[in-house]
Amino acid sequence: MSIAVTVVAVGFLVFLAHVFAEIFSRKRIPDVLLLIIIGLIIGPLLNIVNIDHFGMIGPVFTTITLVTILFEGGTELRFEALRNSLRGTTLLTNLNFAATMLIVGLMGWLIFDVTPLIAFMMGAIVGGTSSAVVIPLVRQLNMSEKSRTVLILESAFSDVFCIVFALAFIEAFELGSVNVGNMVGQIFASFILATIMGLIGAFFWSVVLHRIRNIKNSIFTTPAFVFIIYGISEMMGYSGAIAALAFGIGLANIDYLKSTSISKYFTRKPDSLNDTERILFGEAVFLLKTFFFVYIGISIRLDDWVSILIGLMITFILFGIRIPIVRASMPKDTEKNDLYYMSGMVPKGLAAAVLATIPLQKGIPFGDYIMNITFSVILFSILFTSILIPLMEKSKTVQVFYDNSLNTNLWIRTSINNWQQKRAEKAYAAKKQNETNQQDIIDTTDNEQKSVDKNHKG
Repeated sequence: MSIAVTVVAVGFLVFLAHVFAEIFSRKRIPDVLLLIIIGLIIGPLLNIVNIDHFGMIGPVFTTITLVTILFEGGTELRFEALRNSLRGTTLLTNLNFAATMLIVGLMGWLIFDVTPLIAFMMGAIVGGTSSAVVIPLVRQLNMSEKSRTVLILESAFSDVFCIVFALAFIEAFELGSVNVGNMVGQIFASFILATIMGLIGAFFWSVVLHRIRNIKNSIFTTPAFVFIIYGISEMMGYSGAIAALAFGIGLANIDYLKSTSISKYFTRKPDSLNDTERILFGEAVFLLKTFFFVYIGISIRLDDWVSILIGLMITFILFGIRIPIVRASMPKDTEKNDLYYMSGMVPKGLAAAVLATIPLQKGIPFGDYIMNITFSVILFSILFTSILIPLMEKSKTVQVFYDNSLNTNLWIRTSINNWQQKRAEKAYAAKKQNETNQQDIIDTTDNEQKSVDKNHKG
């Protein structure tokens, strides 16, 4: 395409993105699905553009998009919501990732005759959810703040799990053994140290922000500093994504420091983002999201039908197991609509797409198989999420299905809890009975001893 045609296409795409966003707000047809379809049309279907045209710019662009979305999403989270949501987030993230890795790994090993290490490697690659899909979607849904926060945090935390476990399996394949201790250490470092780095960066930036604003045309210095935090975290072996999210959360909650003893060491109180900056960053996220999902559509490969069908089957299974996982993870008093949305929110995205290309680059057997299936899972998982979300609001059939599924899993969970409680009560009753019997034996022995002593004195 000529430069003029390309510029026109970009402008037309931005206008379409706004139209799609309006369609989503009115008809609940997700704009991300329509953007992916455009990418599929101009990419693998018509071959107007292909992934090779982007060269090194493609991965850089996707990384910038991810960092910006995570940072801007973090600025919407308050400490109260984080505190209330952390337990549910931890359980949901762990259960969903473990179940996905286990099921996909067993399928690859037992059904598709792939070696166990490679099979579980693929399970780890598709084990998370996509921040770039989840964050824009949940903002447009009528959900409680707690449930929305759980989904946002799950998408960020699960990316770390995917990266650490997938790279650990790749390293294990090259070395011939799995280092569990190294895995645990990397996860700890990725979560804790990256979070600390992001929060320290947020505090520092809040202190100097009033000076930065005095510089002409400085409004984009904040996202620039986020990129620096991300890059430093990645170079140190931590999770840049978590650091970017923590940076946004720190800036959003910097007012907590104004009433603490820490603030007395600074001549000026820490500053947070103002309304103009929030609006501008929101617009930047909108534009980046638009091109990102078109890029995802262009990246999908449609020439390997076997991998596409396998990816479709895996996607069906992942959406099926998501229902009991959500029911087991979330409190019983969670709103029904929130449970619907959480059960249908299983999109895969950037982390899976990037990780899927590494086995092929390293010459690992079945590398092309892993990449093609993963791209297929990305396509169908985003497609299913995009279709299910509006249906959960409008279709009584879908609502009844999820109601029955969630109630069945609630009944199972309640039955297990009741069984465990009854076992505990029986164990406690047996313990008390044992203590009573022992006391009876002691009393009988004492009485016999007293009788012997009395007879002896007599």
